[in-house]
This record gives sequence, C-alpha cells and structure tokens, in this order.
Amino acid sequence: MTVAAPVDERSPVVELSRAEANSVARTAEGLCAAGHERVDSEGFVRLAREVWEDMPRQLRRTMREFRRDSGRHGALIFRGLPVGAGSLPPTPNARGSVQSTVTVSAAVLLLMAHGLGDPAAFREEKSGALVQDVVPVPGQEEIQGNPGSVLLSFHIESAFHEHRPDYVSLLCLRSDQEGVAGLRTVCVRQVLSALSDESRETLFRVEFQTAPPSSFALDGDQAPVHAVLSGAPHDPDLRVDLASTTPRTSAAAAALLELGELFDSTAETFHLIPGDLAVVDNRVAAHGRTAFRPRYDGQDRWLQRTFVMSDLRRSRDHRPHDGYVLHSGDEGA
Repeated sequence: MTVAAPVDERSPVVELSRAEANSVARTAEGLCAAGHERVDSEGFVRLAREVWEDMPRQLRRTMREFRRDSGRHGALIFRGLPVGAGSLPPTPNARGSVQSTVTVSAAVLLLMAHGLGDPAAFREEKSGALVQDVVPVPGQEEIQGNPGSVLLSFHIESAFHEHRPDYVSLLCLRSDQEGVAGLRTVCVRQVLSALSDESRETLFRVEFQTAPPSSFALDGDQAPVHAVLSGAPHDPDLRVDLASTTPRTSAAAAALLELGELFDSTAETFHLIPGDLAVVDNRVAAHGRTAFRPRYDGQDRWLQRTFVMSDLRRSRDHRPHDGYVLHSGDEGA
C-alpha cells in the first residue's frame, strides 16, 4: 500500500501489498478462532475492536485519513482483503439473508468498521444483523433494494432515518458471472459546483420527504420533511434517495431532477472483485448499482454489508442496553 496522497489527489482504489493482505488474513483468522460463534455477540464485536490495532499500520493510517476527510470521491476501495474464498458456500438467494456465524469475511468487515467507528444495524432491517448479505433473490429482480438486479438508483443509506449510518461498507465475496454489475458512487463534492444557483438554494430548503421502507414502524405520511443539502454551503451533507424522496414543491421537483441528472453524468462505477471492500461516506456520497442478470445457480454476485457510525452515542435512545442495534419508537430507552 502506498503512502496516502493529499485528499484531492487520492485515488479511490487502494491495493494491499501481499504482506499486508497476509497480515489481515492472520488477524481475521485469529479473530475467528477466538471461540465466539456468533457475529453479533458482544464478545466478538469487542474483540474485533481490540485487534483492529493489530492491522497493518498503513491500512490503519489510510482509514484514519478517510475518516477525517473522505475527499472528492467520498468513497474508498480496499483491494486484496481475505474473504475465505476457498471455503465459500453457494451464494444465498433468500430475502433477508445475513451472516450470523463467524467467518473470515465477517471478521474483516467488523475489523474495518472499527477503523471508522462502531458497527450498527436497524432491528427492522434484516433482523438487525451486523453483517448482511447483498444478493439477488428470485422474484425480486425489479425491487429498488439489495434483493433486486435492475438498475439501482442513487441513494443515501437509510435516508429517511434521523440516525443514518455515517459509512456503508460493502465487501465482495463473489462477482456476478458476466462481470457487468457495478457499484456506482457519486459525491456531492463532485456535483455541487455544476448545480444551478437556483437548484442549489432549493436543495437547502426543507421541501423534501423520504418514505421509510414498510418494514420500519414508521408512518410514511409522518416522515420528517427535510432538506437534501445541509450544513456548510460549500461542503454540505447529502440526504436523498432518488427512489423514495418526494419533492413537495415544483421548485424542489426541478432541483431534484437536476441533481439526479448530475449524479448520472458524474458517477464512478467500480466492478468489485472478490476481496474488494468499498467504503462509502454516507454523509456526502450516494451509491447505486448497474443492472445485471442473476442465474440463481449458487455462483451469483455476493456482497456483505456493514453499517458504521462514527458517533454511536448520538443514537443511544434507539439502542436498548447500549447495544449495536437501533430500534424504532420508544423501545430504545
């Protein structure tokens, strides 16, 4: 791994050296051998936090730099991480599939999560598992979500929620057979200057509403009205899901259309290969996916996903017993 370049010059792809990859493999395998059976157990998560310090120095440095400033891309791809490729089972194809037992890939995801903050999940989404499978599901091809295989529109993860993840980590265990499925990312920093003055001003107004998925115990009509852009005018945060965010005025509709067009023309596409970990700064970058054709033969595209919060404390009222799973409503007290 090369020494980190200045933020504006940094490539979003970081290749691990053979020595670094071997070091990560030893750390992950040691974590797996520690006697914890469940990925979500407090002991496994705590040990992952401790042994993160044993990861290669340059990898930790790169992650710290990204946490401080995710740069113009708002995304980072680590290439060459171990995923236990020699012992992978067939790709799951059930909706709601998660990784509950300890594996090398789950260990890598939780280790890397601790370089950015803490892993977290929502009880209503995939049963609150910290490591979730992102796989195509038969009959769900048209879904705008991880079970689908059509073009997935740009979105911030959990855009409807007040406690959205700060980062989304996607680890590739298996590519699609045709090699056409691409992770698309676009950062607000890449499109801000191209927005018209009128649209930029409108996107800062509280004139948008994002509907929650039906699995969440929230009334879509009562979802908070919000701005798409917020914070510093020249380096704002982004909150949008092009499939679920509804403009409430004609000006908001025009601004959202312009933003979506800029996303499409500016986005970068990454064709992930096994061992690639994509880390997306969910505060400033949206992500999506190109269409692909699953075969449901056990060799389909398989990513695993973990959400990360850099400040877990702020969601304390949603997390019973100070755990890592957020609950909706009053159950988090």
